[in-house]
Amino acid sequence: MDSDHLIEQRLGCSIRAYFEREGEAAFRDVEEQVLAEVTASQADAPANAQLSVLATGGGAVLRENNRKLLKAAGRVVYLRSSPEDLYKRLRHDRNRPLLQTGDPLQRLRDLYAARDALYRETAHFQIETGRPSVATLVNMISMQLELAGGGVAQQELANQETPSQTPAPAPAPAPTDMPNSADASTGPGSSDQ
Repeated sequence: MDSDHLIEQRLGCSIRAYFEREGEAAFRDVEEQVLAEVTASQADAPANAQLSVLATGGGAVLRENNRKLLKAAGRVVYLRSSPEDLYKRLRHDRNRPLLQTGDPLQRLRDLYAARDALYRETAHFQIETGRPSVATLVNMISMQLELAGGGVAQQELANQETPSQTPAPAPAPAPTDMPNSADASTGPGSSDQ
C-alpha cells in the first residue's frame, strides 16, 4: 500500500497540484489524517487482513505524530540513499513538488540534512540502498525482519513494485519529495507498517 496513492485518491488530484494550490502545510495535514486512518484500520483488522507493507512519502516523518503512528504500527525500515543517488533516480521526475527548483540536487541535500535524524529515530532498521536490485533489497529487508522475529510476509514484499521509502526515507515508505528511499514499513500482521 502506498500512502501517496491513498492521499491522491482522497484529494482527487495529484499531490503536486494540491501542493501548488494549497501549500505544504495543508498537504501535511491530509497526509497525517491518512496515516492515522491506515494505522488505526490495521490495528483493528484481523491478523489475516492486516497490511504487510506501507510506503510513505519522504516527508511523512516531519510530524511527530506520524513518527509515533508508524513506529507503533509495526516495523519501520529506513531505505537510506544518498542525495546523489536520489538525484540520479529523480532528476527527470516532475511530480515531486519540493524538487521543482533550480538546483534539485542541493534541495535533496537540504532535505536529507533535515530529515535523516527523523528517519533514524522512526526506523527499527536501516538498509543502505546503494546500487542493489529491488530483489536484493527485498531480501535484505526480509532477512532483517526475520532476524528480529518479525515473520514478514516475503510474498507481500516481493509484490511491491519498489521498496518503499527514501532518505527522507525510507522508513520504507516512498516519499513525495524523495522517492522510494524513505520508509518501508511492514504491517502489524506481518510484523509492521
